[in-house]
Amino acid sequence: MFVELNGGDILVKITVSGPPGSGTSTLVEKLANEYSWLSLNGGDIFRKEAKDRNLTVGQFSELCKTNLDVDKSLDEILKKEIENPNGAEIIESRLSGWWAHLMGVDCLRVWVNVSPEECARRIQKREGGNFEDRLVLSQQRQIDDKERYRILYDIDLDDMSPYSLIIDADDIGAEEVFSIVQSEIGV
Repeated sequence: MFVELNGGDILVKITVSGPPGSGTSTLVEKLANEYSWLSLNGGDIFRKEAKDRNLTVGQFSELCKTNLDVDKSLDEILKKEIENPNGAEIIESRLSGWWAHLMGVDCLRVWVNVSPEECARRIQKREGGNFEDRLVLSQQRQIDDKERYRILYDIDLDDMSPYSLIIDADDIGAEEVFSIVQSEIGV
């Protein structure tokens, strides 16, 4: 699948989005390895910005909640990368599919969906801690993010219309998710 805009320049081939704990990073890693594509992870941009400001990820997250201009600046980086003809073929972030849709970029836009309970289980497995605490934190993050994106961009995270492929990953593993996406890519 090639995306041609701006006189035939090849842009992003696939965006991958989903809630924290849904497996988007794992999917991106598998796609990048399989196709030798470059990838950009929105979380990496977030962590780099936190480090550049000498803040922990938690402190930077709080700053983003109180200073929406900081959040907007991170999204501008992602939008520029989506338009970059020499950029990554895979872009992962919560809003990358929305940005590609709104920008008219015709690429595969994947949403990996999991229940709040499955998000909490996966985050607990990855980071440890108590399941109930992980569930509460995960649900609160989802509520906060939904509200912030509504305020910033009038985007409803529950609206799946921008996505060309929605995968319910509660009961399937990373290999099955990868296989589904791979069949849609058709390369």
